[in-house]
Amino acid sequence: MKTLILYSSLLFSALFLLAGCDKTGNFPGAEVNPHIAIYDLRSFYKGTDYPLTQSSMLGAIGVTGVVVSDHSGKNMTPGLLMIQNKWRLNELRGIAINIGADAANYVPGDSVTVKLLGGTMKRVDGMLQVTGLNGSAVVKVASGKSIPVNRVPSSYILANPEKYESTEVVIVKGGFDPVPAPTDTYSGDKLVNDGFGNFTLHTETTATFAGTALPGMANFFGVVEYAQSTDGKYSPQLRIRRPQDITVLSSTITKAAILISGFLAMPEGTPSTNGEYMQFLATRDIDFALTPFCVVTHNTNSAYQPTGVPLNGWATGGRRSYKFDLKTGKVAKGQYFYVGGNSNKLINGVGSTSIANGKWIVAKNTGSLAGDGLGDINADLLLNGTSGFADGIAVFEGLTVTKNTTPIDVIITGANGAIYNLAQEAGLRIANTDWYDIVNPVTLEPQPLYKQGSNTICLSRPAPTNAGFFYKLGGEYNIRLGRWVTARAQNRVDLEITSVLDELEKEFPAGTIPTKVIE
Repeated sequence: MKTLILYSSLLFSALFLLAGCDKTGNFPGAEVNPHIAIYDLRSFYKGTDYPLTQSSMLGAIGVTGVVVSDHSGKNMTPGLLMIQNKWRLNELRGIAINIGADAANYVPGDSVTVKLLGGTMKRVDGMLQVTGLNGSAVVKVASGKSIPVNRVPSSYILANPEKYESTEVVIVKGGFDPVPAPTDTYSGDKLVNDGFGNFTLHTETTATFAGTALPGMANFFGVVEYAQSTDGKYSPQLRIRRPQDITVLSSTITKAAILISGFLAMPEGTPSTNGEYMQFLATRDIDFALTPFCVVTHNTNSAYQPTGVPLNGWATGGRRSYKFDLKTGKVAKGQYFYVGGNSNKLINGVGSTSIANGKWIVAKNTGSLAGDGLGDINADLLLNGTSGFADGIAVFEGLTVTKNTTPIDVIITGANGAIYNLAQEAGLRIANTDWYDIVNPVTLEPQPLYKQGSNTICLSRPAPTNAGFFYKLGGEYNIRLGRWVTARAQNRVDLEITSVLDELEKEFPAGTIPTKVIE
């Protein structure tokens, strides 16, 4: 037995030593993939020129990928063939390969292999490139390959441009800053805001679309290159490659006059009666006697009639939806104002501080008064439970609301309950906002209802439900651009009985910023 153990130990030791002799880690008969992932290729570069050999690429001799460059629109850096793949860790990466005039022979969707031996990887004008090759290094394997849509917020590219350079991206719902005049064209550098930041869109004066008039809002496909600023540093820019890269979403800018900026769904420690209210922010001076608006609430409480999906949308009525007409009073641009079932104008229910010094347009007891032409008597307009059932607030221009009326702003809390049915085309209509899109900005398919397509964002409703939480919807709306430049986010303010109006309208608690407008 001892002899057997000894021989076994010697055998395992010998196998271990033999394995250790192969420095490459390869086993007999194994072959190194001749193509390296672009993610790995880029990782070799450490700030100095990197010669590309079979040894320096760990046994590989080249790369393969899908072409994303297109020189037909004359807006890309000449000579660059850009390809991308996501072989490693499912991480998409791209690389620019300078092959001279032959780069123009390839278009997006071409699948190619590129032999990199003899080339050098270096930074050229800020961008990582492979230089020292020519067209003979490239072999087209196929054409017409699909390139998945890569929607990237501009802030992501600005924060980590190397991750996105030489890849195809799309900036969605981009609008220009400043708002373009009718005579403005693409030529030169233009700032595009997609709600996440300002990003430079560069168009050469010789580009085939340089003289095209700028739209109000569009999706911009393109590749990420770099430009040198006055301080000598390089910053990323998007280069659309051809006219087909521009998908116009709107030729004009629509500016919402009223924004939903917050609400209290249930006062602290009191029954949900005569205490709910909503806060709004005006983006221009409004005299409601001259230009009336209305606010409608809707909830999916299964105990309320009519039951089921709201076939008439916001105009469902009964105890499901309730309308407040805003037809008297005035508000100034940038001013908060209040509407709701809170005839006593208290901040947090019975015994709490009066906020009658705030700007109230409508304050009524909905527990004893029906809605203005829509909605039965109902003390509980906004849901308070933790079931996740949906409720919502919508603002409309004018005083008439039907199944087909489109609001100017919408906020939804919760996602459950009978709220949407595609077959019946029934549900709550949304507006083009920071959260919702009437037309899917990527697929361009109509989606006018909440929970349809990409319209799935909603607020959560945290427990406990009777704590007096005010939902402060911090965000930033640019009046001049007519769009959200910082999307609203849910901030929960735990009000006390002694809370005051400033807690609703100013930064409170520290770091909790209310919705604001800028120009």
